[in-house]
Amino acid sequence: MNDTATQSAPLPEARFEGRQAFVNLVRQALLTAAREGWSSLVLSDANFADWPLGERAVVEALNAWAGRGRHLRLMAQEFGTLRQVHPRFVQWRVTWAHLVEAHALSAAATGEVPSAIWSPGWTLERLDPLRCIGVSSFEGVRRVALRERLDGVWLRGSPSFAATTLGL
Repeated sequence: MNDTATQSAPLPEARFEGRQAFVNLVRQALLTAAREGWSSLVLSDANFADWPLGERAVVEALNAWAGRGRHLRLMAQEFGTLRQVHPRFVQWRVTWAHLVEAHALSAAATGEVPSAIWSPGWTLERLDPLRCIGVSSFEGVRRVALRERLDGVWLRGSPSFAATTLGL
C-alpha cells in the first residue's frame, strides 16, 4: 500500500493475472470508493483469505468510505477464515455494523460464490481465483450481469458474520 501510484491511479479496465495484481486492485478499488464516495459496494469471495482486508491502509480506506448513506454487502462461503486472518477488518465491521449486511452460503453451494467487487460504476472479478486471473471493467453489461449473479447468490444465502455475539 506504500505505492503512491496505486493510491492515486485511476481504476483500470483490463484483464489481470497474479495474486499481487489482484491485491493491488482491491486496495485501489477501496481507496477509490472512499475518494469518490461510492454509495454501495459488494465484496464477494469464498472466504476472503487472500484479500488485503486486514491491512491498516485498507481499513483506513474503508473508514474514509463509511458514512451516511453508504452500504456494504459481504458474501462468502464462510466467514471463519476472514475472522482469523483479518482482525482489523473484523473490528471495522463491528464499528460500522449499521452499514454492513453479510450472507453466507450453505456448504451445498460450494463454488457458487464469485470472487468479486461490485460498485455502481466499476467491477472486478476473479474468473480463476486459484491463479488470480480476472478482469476489471466499467462496462455496463458486465456490471449488470455480475450484479444479477451476486443477487442470486445473496438470495440463496442466509445472514452471517454478526458484528457481535450474544452469550446466554
